[in-house]
Amino acid sequence: MANKEWSESRKWKGYTGGSFLGQWGLIILFKLADVRLGYYLMALVVPFYMLFSPEAYRAIFHYFQKQCGYSKWKSFVKTYRNHFVFGQVILDRFAVYAKGKNRFEVEIIGNEHVVRLTNSEKGFIIAGSHIGNFEIAGYLFHSDKKKMNVLVYPEETKVIQKNRAGILGNNNIHLIPVLNDMSHLFAVNAALQNGEIVSMYCDRNFGSTKSVECDFLNGKADFPIGAFALATHFNVEALSVFVIKKASKKYNIYVKPVEITGKNALLPNREKITQYAHAFVKEMENVIRQYPEQWFNYYEFWK
Repeated sequence: MANKEWSESRKWKGYTGGSFLGQWGLIILFKLADVRLGYYLMALVVPFYMLFSPEAYRAIFHYFQKQCGYSKWKSFVKTYRNHFVFGQVILDRFAVYAKGKNRFEVEIIGNEHVVRLTNSEKGFIIAGSHIGNFEIAGYLFHSDKKKMNVLVYPEETKVIQKNRAGILGNNNIHLIPVLNDMSHLFAVNAALQNGEIVSMYCDRNFGSTKSVECDFLNGKADFPIGAFALATHFNVEALSVFVIKKASKKYNIYVKPVEITGKNALLPNREKITQYAHAFVKEMENVIRQYPEQWFNYYEFWK
């Protein structure tokens, strides 16, 4: 593959698939029926999606084969399972749009870290990823003591933007669109200066080319450093948050501080930022090894 073609294959488009009518149709369906009906339908749809989205299929197949070390047959079975669970995750979002957050049971492991930082005067960073269902965490909780500012991609359809903004706004969560003019950085800086929370994905380069190469699941990949540059500049903590689907109506949320200790904590800021990124990637690796089917980056992620 030529360099340009390879580069294009690694880009993420920044929006959820599906037409305007299709997305509204899901909301109407889940107002009338249980979300598990959608799961049954998803089991039939997944083979066609795999067939007609070959780039996404190949990316996940390569992930299971190269990064997880599975055989070709096991990689194929796992690829189907991955697509099926991803479909469930997407349907769960629309189920919340339709009937609210009480549709799901949630268990938080490490919530004491959130409570501690929420009760402090300083702001902090929530570092998320495309493992599990990070977005739904904002739908299921209400932030009373601190406003949470979430960086989002503006390319989403009006259906998603409207429902997302409505639910998150009721939960004291403010949306900051990531724009090409980088104006979102001013909003993020203001939020941290005001002692608020900033939440962002930390596993995709979008809107910035600043990244660091990390060892990750038997390969090398680039990870953005923006969140950790902010944490270092404002001297605030960062929490890694992973939202894992455990059952049809249950999610576990794993919260852990992104920490660097010993000599690394005394490094100059530029090197400290890199160490924070490596620490976050290590936490990602630990979670993925437990839940390999919930890795949802559908492009060639590794170099």
